[in-house]
Amino acid sequence: MSDINDPQARIDALEVRIAHQDRIIEDLNKAVVAQWKQIDSLTRQFANLVDQVREAEERAGTPRGSEPPPPHY
Repeated sequence: MSDINDPQARIDALEVRIAHQDRIIEDLNKAVVAQWKQIDSLTRQFANLVDQVREAEERAGTPRGSEPPPPHY
């Protein structure tokens, strides 16, 4: 009897396939979680940098765009 007609062989093959897919899904989930954490961290760092630039501009006392254009314009 061939493996194609053997129900137990087909079930075994499907179980192996599902176990492999479950492992891959778990690996992908871990990668997505790690990327999300990194994106969240970078977003917070960017927001902090924006705040620091605004504070530096306020301390300098010069409004944005108040500099005259360079002489070559």
